[in-house]
Amino acid sequence: MKFQLLGPFEARHEGERVMLGERRQERCLLAILLLEAGHVVTTARLIDLLWNGSPPASARGTVHTYIGRVRARLRPYGLLVETRHGGYLLDLGEHTTDAREFLSLVGEAAVTGDPGERVRSYDRALALWHGPLLADVIDDELRGRLGARFTELRLSALEQRAEGQLTMGLHERVLADLTPLAHELPTRERLVIAQMTALYRSGRQADALELYRHARHVLVTELGIEPGPALATLHDRILQGDRRLDRPPAPLYAVRVREEWLPWSTSGHPALEFCNTYAGWGAPGLPGADWLRRYATLAVWAGHMDLADDPTVDRLLQQAQEQPDEAAAALEEARGFRTQLYACLADPHDARAFNAVAAVVQDAAGSAVFTRGEDGLGRWRLSPAAGLRLPVRATARSAAELLADPRRFTIRACSSDDCGWLFLDHSGRRRWCSLATCGSNRARAGAG
Repeated sequence: MKFQLLGPFEARHEGERVMLGERRQERCLLAILLLEAGHVVTTARLIDLLWNGSPPASARGTVHTYIGRVRARLRPYGLLVETRHGGYLLDLGEHTTDAREFLSLVGEAAVTGDPGERVRSYDRALALWHGPLLADVIDDELRGRLGARFTELRLSALEQRAEGQLTMGLHERVLADLTPLAHELPTRERLVIAQMTALYRSGRQADALELYRHARHVLVTELGIEPGPALATLHDRILQGDRRLDRPPAPLYAVRVREEWLPWSTSGHPALEFCNTYAGWGAPGLPGADWLRRYATLAVWAGHMDLADDPTVDRLLQQAQEQPDEAAAALEEARGFRTQLYACLADPHDARAFNAVAAVVQDAAGSAVFTRGEDGLGRWRLSPAAGLRLPVRATARSAAELLADPRRFTIRACSSDDCGWLFLDHSGRRRWCSLATCGSNRARAGAG
């Protein structure tokens, strides 16, 4: 059974809605137990929450009656409400709540150094919200007592997702996600900063300044404080037309090609470069962030690695603009292939990963043509019929050549817990990246 708490309260079993009782207080009691699943909720606290500090003399008996009804409704689904230490405990077991899933996804997002994966985790977490917590069961006063933690985490997730999107150059998504939240919550300065930055990058300088004036007015008149240093500094930079605000800060260890940031070449082979991530995309000290953020980056990278010629890259970029859905699908395929390829290259004994890579290689082989280059030498190239999947197929061919080469057994992964880059090491002695961009002093010290 899955319970929805982040919005109207409901339960579903195998896709079918389950009735949880008609009495609001009874449903509220069950919702409280679900929010505190795995922990004892004392009878005294249940009484305080259900009657908001003013319980009738019969409150304790009423709670016992509600518990009996809740137990009867949940028992057919294998859910038990246990009596424990002057209160009650609901053990979810294999059942789930959207609130618990939200907390898990927010936790995952907080510990990843990859902006793309962090944004995706926040996307999944925020998509679970369908309205205020227990929208049809509790009032605003009780929601403030019972759900303050979830409300704060939701706003924090919105802020951090927006900051991640700005880092990735996705200011259009910030505008879509935060409008009109920044106006409704002017005291959340991180939200206002993100929205102002997105507005400025979209050519809406006047709107960005108007948002600042609104936020400052509320802060001064209602709280008696001036905007914080970060918000005030952003305001000044927008007034001055600071062109550095026009785009995300440049990643470290990167090269600019056709307006796309690509990682430095560090491994000595395109298949390894495709797998490798590198320090500097996220906050300082958080390497391992994803460079493969947009289809345009994938296409330009293929040209940079000589897996596609310039006319082909031009055609791919134009085609991606005309067919955004197909480009997004090709990009997701590329990310999935990268995961399988990394596993295959990092572990020669991983037969499952090898077979997954081999399937893409065989698919790519059907699109290959043998042509004569300007230098008079023959070479294999992929047919334009490969469409937007051409960069993935070209990478697969490159990977196949490496997997058929004895050098395949010299591949090593950086020993730093924060890195894991793949590189060719013919000496068999090196344990870290050739450029040491992961900044792991421990790895270098251990190898010395």
